[in-house]
Amino acid sequence: MPARRIIPCLDVKDGRVIKGVRFEAHIDAGDPLALAQRYRDEGADEIVIYDITASAERRVIDYSWLSRIARSLDVPLCVAGGVRTLEQAIACLEHGADKVSINSPALERPDFIGELARVAGSQCVVVGVDSRLEDGDWRVHQYTGSAETTRQTARRTLDWIVEAQERGAGEIVLNCMDQDGVRDGYDIAQLRAARDLLSIPLIASGGAGAARHFADVFAEADVSGALAASVFHFQRVSIADAKAAVAAAGFEVRPC
Repeated sequence: MPARRIIPCLDVKDGRVIKGVRFEAHIDAGDPLALAQRYRDEGADEIVIYDITASAERRVIDYSWLSRIARSLDVPLCVAGGVRTLEQAIACLEHGADKVSINSPALERPDFIGELARVAGSQCVVVGVDSRLEDGDWRVHQYTGSAETTRQTARRTLDWIVEAQERGAGEIVLNCMDQDGVRDGYDIAQLRAARDLLSIPLIASGGAGAARHFADVFAEADVSGALAASVFHFQRVSIADAKAAVAAAGFEVRPC
């Protein structure tokens, strides 16, 4: 398997990086450009930037802002934020993104996954999935940028990730909402269940609170990458610490 990836995530609202607990009670975490540059210098394998309110507000990520950040990076950049059309997705790629992540727009119109994959290639298409345990099953949630707009969909998480793969997604980011910001480890059970159904890369999101959690999720859920936010933003864990723990567990990582 390729080297395991450590991926800082920047959730952006009104031009600032924010972070909350279980997608609520957000606090300011800094300037997105400064944080992206810091993570570049610290050895991030990839950086993800989400404009978290764009979908609910029926707008798209600011391309000029995206371009300013992309120009300062030499690591892969994945972006998300209200991308609903091929033209918008291609504009993101033209302004420096390496991948485009679609979440609520894919749920609104699942055909969009295949349309984008045919034009840009599956390697550029990431489907983000916000998932929470409801009535004994994992269910997909939508418009999760704020507590006021978040709603549960009728889709079972495991059904949706399989459909997304079949439609042409090149990667799945599974955001386990119950673990988000809690810092007591990734949702291994949910991630393992997802990994068993997928042949494309799966990225774990939600729950990292210590360096050992990164090693645990690779060992126990066999994911391709581990995404984290608050532990990096507030310097509770460094990227070097995470990579050292993963390497000590016997997995290949790129040097910082």
